[in-house]
Order: sequence, then structure tokens, then C-alpha cells
Amino acid sequence: MKKISAGLASFGMSGMVFHAPFLTTNPGFHLKKIVERTPKGSQKIYPETEVVSRFEDLTTDQEIELIVINTPDHSHYNLAKEALLAGKHVIVEKPFTLTTREGEELMRLSSERDLVLTVYQNRRWDGDFLTIKKILEERLLGPLVEYEAHFDRFRNYIQPDTWKEDPEVGTGILYNLGSHMIDQSLVLFGMPEKLYANLRIIRENGRVNDYYDIHLYYDSLKVILKSSYLVREPGPRYILHGMNGSFVKHGIDPQEDVLKRGEKPVGDKWGMEEKRYWGILNTEINGKPVRKRIETLPGNYHFFYDNVYSAIREGKELSVNPQEALDVIRIIEAAVESNHAQEVISI
Repeated sequence: MKKISAGLASFGMSGMVFHAPFLTTNPGFHLKKIVERTPKGSQKIYPETEVVSRFEDLTTDQEIELIVINTPDHSHYNLAKEALLAGKHVIVEKPFTLTTREGEELMRLSSERDLVLTVYQNRRWDGDFLTIKKILEERLLGPLVEYEAHFDRFRNYIQPDTWKEDPEVGTGILYNLGSHMIDQSLVLFGMPEKLYANLRIIRENGRVNDYYDIHLYYDSLKVILKSSYLVREPGPRYILHGMNGSFVKHGIDPQEDVLKRGEKPVGDKWGMEEKRYWGILNTEINGKPVRKRIETLPGNYHFFYDNVYSAIREGKELSVNPQEALDVIRIIEAAVESNHAQEVISI
């Protein structure tokens, strides 16, 4: 297995939790360099990795083949472009870019240079989402008529000293959590015909949207995506209704919390969810009513990097291709337009 030498553009929460643990436990990768403009302790955790202070230290390193762009959202386009022009394969944290124009430019550059370009949409490998995909593939609910998903948090204060609370293009909950939820919906159902969005600032002294309610309209299906920073008592994460039955799921995939505790993503029980969070299926199978808990499939963030390795070394198809990531940005732009016009927007 010829390892891919990688560089990590930042060691904030994203680098610490979602990227470095997989780059250092996956046998296909070698994490060669981490950029730290201010010391954050990566050297202590990964003593074999070189700590550098400039992004240029990644692009000029001839041994590095892959660069992970996990810097603030507004920098994704410029840094990804710089990496592609330097001949590097690129992983961009979600959101892909802030505009579709920027995303199209990156796609053109990667295609011209025959480089892998993908976006880190790890929530495709949440256990609950994998379970929902399986339920829909097996048509356990019959034809689906309504899909509702929530990604709520409780943070009733304005986090100090972070770009995420500054009212610039690309900040706010829509680009942050919305990128995940929209991507999941597009994976399941494809692009909608129409869209309506309500974006709000609900926290005192807030300056960026911290609430959204997005409705995606399909021929015979309505998709509802909701997120709020003022949900202290969480309800169901997913609610699905079909012609034959319903599926309701509480709780959130455990992988992020485990990674935040500093545990390595290894072991047979990785990604497994406690039984108390398993969803309830209430439906009809072969003409008989069925109501039971459905065991949540294990989450598997490993798959993303396994796939990136296969794409770079073996030329296999990307699981998250940049066109899919660009479609997420198209939906976000349409949501902003719909909110401004206070009307349904055709896609």
C-alpha cells in the first residue's frame, strides 16, 4: 500500500477531530505537515508530524500529494485554488465554496490537471443516515410523502472571538449545519423542483442567521430541514412518513463526541449507537402491522478517506464528487434568495 503524503491546513476543531485522527490511523495516509499559525498542541499529539506556520509550506513540499483545506469558510476557494495550481489533490471542508461560481472554477482546475477534488461531507456516514437510506431502499414505509430532519443545538450566547459570528458572506448556520442537511437530502432525493426558506437571527445580539426552516418540494414529496441554536430540549432528529408507515429517530451519531474526547477511531465497536437511541418503525409489511425498534447501523467516517485513497491511487469514482458539493451551494444560494424575496423559488 503506497501511502499518500498529506498536509493539513489547520488544526482547529475540524483538523483535531475530523481529519488528523483518520489521516494518522488509516494505513493509506501519512500526515506529513500541519499548519499552525498559533500553537494548538498538534506536535504533542502527533510527534512524527512536522508543524509549519504557512500554507505555502504545504504547496511547495514535493512529497505532499494531498492537502486538506479545513480553514475558515471564506478561505476555501483561494486556498483550494492555490493547492490545485501547485498540483495537489484537494479535500475541502464543507461548505465547498461560498458561491457556485467559485466551485465551478475549482472543478475546472481539477479536471484540467487530472487532480482529485472532493468535499468532506462526513454526515453521509452517520449511522442514523445510513439506517434511513436502508429503510428507504427497502421501501419499508411505502412511497414517501414527507421527510423532516433537524440539526439543533442550544447556544444562547454569542461565541466571542470567532469568524463564525461575523456577518460576512458564508457565515451563519445555513452554510455550517445546512451544508450537511442539504447534502443528505440531495443524496436521498436529488435536486428539488422548488424551495422555500425562512432564515432568522433569534439570539439576543446575534449578527448571523442561527435558525433556518427550509422546504424542498418534489413531485409527491416534501422535505423539511430545520436547525436552531435555541433548542434546549431536542425532539426527533428524523421524522419520515410514507403511504404505509412512519420512522422516527432521536439522538445523533456518536462519532463526533467520541472523537472530541480524544479517542482514536479504531475498534470493532466504532460508530455503534446505544440501543436507547434506535429509531421506531411503525409500518405494514406483507399486509401485517409492524411496530419495532430498528437497530442503527454503525457510523463509518473511515469510508470517506478509504474512498479518497482509492480515487487517488486506483482512479475509482469519488463518493462525494464536486458536482454534488456544488449542488449544495446552489440550494444555499436559492435559500438566501427565497428568504430575501419571501417566496417560493424554482430550482
